Amino acid sequence: MSTRQMGEKVQRREDPRLLTGNGRYLDDLGRGALQAAFVRSPHAHARIVDIDIADAWELDGVEAIYTWEDLPGRVAEPLPVLIPHPAMTHARTGYCLARDEVNHVGEAVVMVVARDRYVAEDACARITVQYDTLPAVVGVAGARDGDRLVHDDVPGNVAANLRQEVGDVDSAMAGAPHTLTLELAIERSACMPMEGKGVFGRWDADDGSLRLYSSTQTSTGVRAAVAAKLDLPLAKVEVVTPDVGGGFGVKIVHPWPEEVLVPWAARNLGRDVKWTEDRREHFVSSAHERGQLQEVTVGFDDDGRLLALDVRFWHDNGAYTPYGIIVPIITATQLLGPYKPGAYRVEFWSLYTNTVLVTPYRGAGRPQGCYAMERTMDAIAEHRGLDRAEVRSRNFIQPDEMPWDHGLMFQDGRPLKYDSGDFPASLAKLKALVGWDDFAAYREQAEREGRRVGLGIGCYVEGTGVGPYEGGHVQVETSGRVNVATGLTTQGQGHQTILAQIVADELGVPFDDVHVTTGDTRRMAYAVGTFASRGAVMSGNAVALAARVVRAKALRIAAEALEVSPDDLEIADGVVSVKGAPGTSIALKTVAVMSNPLRYAFDESAAAATQFAGTFDPDTPPVGDDDEPGLEGQDFYSPTQATFANGMHAAVVETDPVTAEIRILRYCVVHDCGVMVNPMIVEGQVHGGVAQGVGGALYERMLYDEGGQLLNASFMDFLMPYASEVPHIETDHLETPSPLNPLGIKGAGEAGTIPVSAVIASAIEDAEGFPIRSMPISPADLWELRRRHAASDPDPVPAQEGPR
Repeated sequence: MSTRQMGEKVQRREDPRLLTGNGRYLDDLGRGALQAAFVRSPHAHARIVDIDIADAWELDGVEAIYTWEDLPGRVAEPLPVLIPHPAMTHARTGYCLARDEVNHVGEAVVMVVARDRYVAEDACARITVQYDTLPAVVGVAGARDGDRLVHDDVPGNVAANLRQEVGDVDSAMAGAPHTLTLELAIERSACMPMEGKGVFGRWDADDGSLRLYSSTQTSTGVRAAVAAKLDLPLAKVEVVTPDVGGGFGVKIVHPWPEEVLVPWAARNLGRDVKWTEDRREHFVSSAHERGQLQEVTVGFDDDGRLLALDVRFWHDNGAYTPYGIIVPIITATQLLGPYKPGAYRVEFWSLYTNTVLVTPYRGAGRPQGCYAMERTMDAIAEHRGLDRAEVRSRNFIQPDEMPWDHGLMFQDGRPLKYDSGDFPASLAKLKALVGWDDFAAYREQAEREGRRVGLGIGCYVEGTGVGPYEGGHVQVETSGRVNVATGLTTQGQGHQTILAQIVADELGVPFDDVHVTTGDTRRMAYAVGTFASRGAVMSGNAVALAARVVRAKALRIAAEALEVSPDDLEIADGVVSVKGAPGTSIALKTVAVMSNPLRYAFDESAAAATQFAGTFDPDTPPVGDDDEPGLEGQDFYSPTQATFANGMHAAVVETDPVTAEIRILRYCVVHDCGVMVNPMIVEGQVHGGVAQGVGGALYERMLYDEGGQLLNASFMDFLMPYASEVPHIETDHLETPSPLNPLGIKGAGEAGTIPVSAVIASAIEDAEGFPIRSMPISPADLWELRRRHAASDPDPVPAQEGPR
């Protein structure tokens, strides 16, 4: 009998190839193609006065030089706002090449196509661009002041303003026995995939078709966008996503300017053209995330139970808003975590700055929201002298209250309604895992040893598996090989493993017989993309449904051949057999032959099928009116709403009393993503997420000067944690199946990142005894906070008791 795959720690089938250097990434393609390079703005804010390209043409090997004035039709128009929202009163996007103004350092101004990248770069160096520099707007506070404008026609630099309210906040706040106001800050950071962006275009002039390879998180989205921009029929554009060396959100944006310009140049020149992003380009011309200033006012009773929550925050969206306001909407809604807030009001302003644009980065607005809520929970506990875990527990939504509707609209335009979860059980697991109740004794022992330690905690709920849909196609070949295709792309999450596990179970075939293709529009033209922890939920259920279509057809065909009812049959190990009579059977690969009534016995399976030929009705066509040849099927999964995973983290940190060095001694995670397809892959996702969260909490920040120059745009200057800075991660899991999908699963891709800044802030605060209100925090930051605290110098962002 087959071993059930669902829930098993199956080794990732991708790893042997990827870990031995046999991956096939964008830059491995297109040998011999012309290479593109870009002249990018050195100024954060300037008008373009003149562009002189004459010297560049003198170089041998230069094939083309393009400025905005060379771009035709839709290629010359502004890039689209991918996800418009009514609250976006002043949406602004850039051009593929800057038209007359640049709004951040790194914005593309000129494109050069040459024999190779060396020549292209040399030509870029010979191009002279004259600028009339303008004052730059840097940072959320600077944008909020509004005395300088990024875009002349956007008053106050406000791209969007959105307010949501549930209940009467003013009355609830006025009646609350206690109120606190916290001012919080979280800085700008960015995801840093090992592989940057890249595009390779191949134009077929005879066929009038384009094949585009892109290191993207959404091949179908790139296909549609490029077809529209280049005014090509959709049927004449193919997009293939090879191995992708990390995405983390930045590659969900589409089209990037290069995804339009490279295929356009390929068509224009009738030659293959490729562009591969270098590291500095990724720093200054891709996307960042995280930067927000927050103001939280909370009303609560003597027991620390929330009565009213009033949140305002200001979000840095950078120079443009191509991805809309998804990030601040997620902050506004996911901020609530596992808690019942009482009356709730949230309002945000999304602000333009002369810095790199902001789009989703692993967690996508949730780390900021979790940070605001968990800092508030700790402040309530401190104010009332209560145990921090107990305050959280008293505010939990209870399991018997699920599904829980917050009465807000989530980022997908659907209600913010939690589908499942058992927060008290998760907290009990976390307290046991980290030894919450024993920590006081550990702290006393540490103090006797001259050490300073603290324990932090953070809880979160993560909207995962957002729609609108994903599809799956399953085909059984006459060899027994099962081909599975999904339009979803993969960036290392293990999709080829988990989707094969699901199909193997659903179809009743060996795992090794299942082969998965992702992100190829030639195999699956309809898809959305890999983001928002949706891969397993959306494509997992889609391929399961497709496999069920194929299974039903296989049983019908086999039943006719064996002259039994389909209900009497089962499939295991790739064999269809009568239940209780395994000797009466037929191989699934033979059923695949019978599904396609050819008359050629071209292999053993075809020959074997002849024994089931029997007699046939001469008045009935070989392929019925409502049937199709082949043992294959397709289906789509489209949910009514997102699923909601959840989790809780705790960390023990030590802060050096002299140097203020911060060390994470222990890091514990309890995670609930519903039914786990592959617990080992879930563990990997949690570990990777925590590592990225540690970077955001202690090391990573985008350091801009007043002129909008990014001062740490290299791995020499931008700190990221090595393995030596990432702690051993202790995990436990809870599985509360989602009632929303056939497999009961919820997403797990981003969870590890979400609460880390909140947890580390909580732990440092516990160790030091004064508030931590700004993250990330470095030893120098902590040293300065100590100095201020010792001097009774007011904390720049203190919590304040009393009415607003």
